[in-house]
Parts: sequence; C-alpha cells; structure tokens
Amino acid sequence: MKAKLPQVTVCNLQRKVRIDVVNLQKFARKAVKLCLRVPGKGTGELQNLPKISILIVSNRKIAFLHQKFMNEPGSTDVITFQHGEIFISGGMAKRNARRFGNSLVRELRLYIVHGLLHLQGLDDREPRNARKMETVQRRILAKAMV
Repeated sequence: MKAKLPQVTVCNLQRKVRIDVVNLQKFARKAVKLCLRVPGKGTGELQNLPKISILIVSNRKIAFLHQKFMNEPGSTDVITFQHGEIFISGGMAKRNARRFGNSLVRELRLYIVHGLLHLQGLDDREPRNARKMETVQRRILAKAMV
C-alpha cells in the first residue's frame, strides 16, 4: 500500500518580498516526495505528518520565533518545527540570494528542502552532518527542479 503524502501549503505572510506562492507550492510537493526517500535518523516524522505548512514571514517575525523557541537573538533564514511548520524569512532569502549569487526562487527552494530534511530527521548542528545535509539538499534541488 502506498503511503499518503502530507498535504503541503505555502503561505506568504509578509509584504516586503514578492513571492510566487503557487510555484513554490508545486516545488514543495515534489520536494516532499524526494525527501521521503532520504533515510531519516529515527526522529524523522515527515511520513507521519498529515500536513506541512510553509510560512514565509518577515525578518521581525522570524527573529521573534528564533528568540522564543531557540533562545538565540536575531533573524535566521529558516526554522522548522517537528509538527510540520516551516517558517522562512522572505527578507533573509532575498538578502542571501544576492549574497550567494542565487535567484530568490532558488534560495526559497533551498530553505524549503532544508526544512523538509529536518522533518525527515536530518540534523546539521555538527559539521559532518551539515556537509551531508548540504549534499542531500543539492541532489534534491536538482531533481525537484526538473
């Protein structure tokens, strides 16, 4: 029996950066299928989630979440909660896209895959695991963009 995929929604809750939500939602659905093929680390809940919410928020909102839930000051690019919410900073995505020579769409897609891999149980706190996660991210981005 084929496992049911989680329902994926993308919502733009900020006003400073123009986001093509429909395009990102189509990408996210492909990315979920690919991330489910990645072996998790025992804590991977992706396959058990009925839905995944990807929320594009302001720098101010993500800084608040970063402080409240991770006890770290300042903005970050993406925060993933294990019950299926992925918060992405639209402003940080725009800034990092320029900084790293990416398009805004590619940067947002990277954050989506990163969040999904965290839901699958991958961790990037240690350098070795971070390198592995980056390799998996690149592979999934390449496959999902076809």
